[in-house]
Amino acid sequence: MHVFEKNIKDLGYIISEPPDAVANYVPFKIVENLVFISGQAPIKDGKIIYTGKVGIDITEEKAILAAELCCLNILANLKKSIAGDWDRFDNFVKLGGFVNSTSEYKNHPKIINGASDLLVKIFGTQGKHTRFAVGSNSLPMDMAVEIEAIIKIK
Repeated sequence: MHVFEKNIKDLGYIISEPPDAVANYVPFKIVENLVFISGQAPIKDGKIIYTGKVGIDITEEKAILAAELCCLNILANLKKSIAGDWDRFDNFVKLGGFVNSTSEYKNHPKIINGASDLLVKIFGTQGKHTRFAVGSNSLPMDMAVEIEAIIKIK
């Protein structure tokens, strides 16, 4: 078992098949040595698990779990893009995080840390990345969080 798979398992996570695209786009695209992963929702078994605005409909703690689930879906797409060969993975380059929130909410980075922290736990320094975390007054299907990624592969 590859060390990354072991780390994922030891943390109690499972990388499932990636969710289907919910509109007219592809879940990921490889351009040279970069994998661009479309915005991932907190979807599990075809259902959005975390919905609503942070601070009104959903707590920060649950929004952090939503970010982790988005991250797991990013990993599912990454794994598919490299045909399960973790030796082809180089490092995470960038995450873009969107938090469904009111205009008064200011703690977006804390929410997206759910994904960032998980990547570092699994991949160590290869999980470190650049990032943005912004608030949005609305996200598709009322999801609480959406995260996209750019990943370097070999």
